[in-house]
Amino acid sequence: MFEPKVKLDRALYEKLQVAAQVAGYSTVDEFITHILEKAAAEIEQAHSEEEVRKRLQGLGYIA
Repeated sequence: MFEPKVKLDRALYEKLQVAAQVAGYSTVDEFITHILEKAAAEIEQAHSEEEVRKRLQGLGYIA
């Protein structure tokens, strides 16, 4: 199976290693995946809220 790879600066990777250990993750990959999933969900949520706001404005429910 193909696994995408992302290049990270060595200093950033070392910081992520420490953060992953402190946070209790078993691997740095697991920690990074969790962070990226959380960030993507926040962006999707903000996008969805903006669409709802525009629809409600179009219907005249909010100014």
